[in-house]
Amino acid sequence: MHCDLTAKNCKPCEGGVPPLSEAEIGEFLQTLEGWEHAGKEIWKIYTFKNYYETMAFVNATAWVSHREDHHPDLEVGYNRCVMHYTTHAIDGLSENDFICAAKMDRLLKSTENRLDAARDDIL
Repeated sequence: MHCDLTAKNCKPCEGGVPPLSEAEIGEFLQTLEGWEHAGKEIWKIYTFKNYYETMAFVNATAWVSHREDHHPDLEVGYNRCVMHYTTHAIDGLSENDFICAAKMDRLLKSTENRLDAARDDIL
């Protein structure tokens, strides 16, 4: 599977379609870094330097989730955020979960690059 999931958008899911098969899940997972599959969900732990960076990431994920109309379950701590995706309407995983996971990874990479550039300009 060589498609850029970040170029896709989530499609409304009202149920009536089967969840992804284990083979499909495995193919999608190969396109993502650090994501794990457990049961009917995928999850990843993002770590940060401090609470401010954690909350900045969480707030940015809210914007992406709203635009895609597909929302993760989050566990937020001082310097980490655990993100879980599943598609409740089909009681399993859909392509939407992987699209959003890819977008969250790109969001973090984009934010890190901007922070590094800003530090370079200041220092």
